[in-house]
Amino acid sequence: MRSDALSNRIRILEAAAEVLAGPGDTSLKSIARRAGVGQGTLYRHFPNRECLVLQVYGDEVEDLVNAVPGLLGTLSPQHGLCAWLRRLLYVGRCAPEFAEAMSGAGEVQTEACRQAYRPLLDALSALVAANAAAGTIAPGTTAEDVLTLLGPLWRIGADGEGEDRAERLFDVLMRGLCPGNEPRDQ
Repeated sequence: MRSDALSNRIRILEAAAEVLAGPGDTSLKSIARRAGVGQGTLYRHFPNRECLVLQVYGDEVEDLVNAVPGLLGTLSPQHGLCAWLRRLLYVGRCAPEFAEAMSGAGEVQTEACRQAYRPLLDALSALVAANAAAGTIAPGTTAEDVLTLLGPLWRIGADGEGEDRAERLFDVLMRGLCPGNEPRDQ
């Protein structure tokens, strides 16, 4: 990548992190304006909002991806899946833009976005496959299915009552994904 293009990309990511962290207008137009680039430049680097958001939350994505081998090496597949999904739920509830971006993971249209989603989908697919091999997940379940089911939990309010409700519904989700098992006690 040319140095000016790399500089633009870095400025866009820095501006996006600032804009997404604060209240107010979080549109791509406002991100481009804060970065000092045109919208065309922003779209050349990030074809849509989801791709940009996943890059902004790159550290969280990397942590989630890197956690899978350790979870599968130390916990049962079911408990590893539960722990990983609990962490993903936490990230999404703390960062609504991340949750919104992840909600579209199953309907990715561009190659750039597929590449942005791929590490997380591969990580979740490994957990789903380990559970399938152990017979601890509903047959035919895919990583995309799990993300679709998790999506509504990201939208529950962040107050105390919302936290309790999200936890209850997460337990229901896990009992549905892993019938006959109790994943809560990891």
